[in-house]
Amino acid sequence: MCGRFAFYSPAEATAALFGAHSAAELKPRFNVAPTQDVAAIRRNEAGEAQLTTLRWGLVPFWAKDPAIGNRMINARAETVAEKPSFRNAYHKRRCLVLADGFYEWHTHDGQKVPYFISLKNGKPFAFAGIWERWDDKEKGEKLETTAIITTAANDFMSQLHDRMPVVLEAGRTDAWLAGEDGALADAIATAPRFRAWPVDRKVNNARNEGNELIKAAGEVISA
Repeated sequence: MCGRFAFYSPAEATAALFGAHSAAELKPRFNVAPTQDVAAIRRNEAGEAQLTTLRWGLVPFWAKDPAIGNRMINARAETVAEKPSFRNAYHKRRCLVLADGFYEWHTHDGQKVPYFISLKNGKPFAFAGIWERWDDKEKGEKLETTAIITTAANDFMSQLHDRMPVVLEAGRTDAWLAGEDGALADAIATAPRFRAWPVDRKVNNARNEGNELIKAAGEVISA
């Protein structure tokens, strides 16, 4: 699964790396948690890729209560195309959620140890995501939300967890954003190489922020 991540690279430069336009200034984040806003890229009606922000935790358009999004932060690759909560967004509204790394908790000697996972080359990347728009009829407002797609862990990630987010590198995102049928399977099959290291348990508290959260507290492992 993916329940916490970091995005601290300059937003405008990262958006450009993924072929998107941005005039937004986003603060570096080292402990992004569910229900918070995330940096995302999606295509507008003209087909242009643009940087925006979406709330993490997908709220289906048919939901009666937006609180449903609190538990729909991830969509499983195996069922996203058919599951009622996600299938409409999967077929019509795909996006990229920008990140520099994500956290996973590995049980060691009876304790859950947080690890920070990033690309082996250290570059920013994107999670394959879907997004949805929910109309709040009482307030007359629109809520735009997203979920990150996860898949079975590859050989490297299986050292830490049995699931992992679907990760896309810059230059490999067009098929996903275009809604092509085989894009998800291709992204899973061509996952990039990762590195990981244990970090301080301060990351367990979503209120904690700062680059000290990703500082290595042990040996770095890599694919």
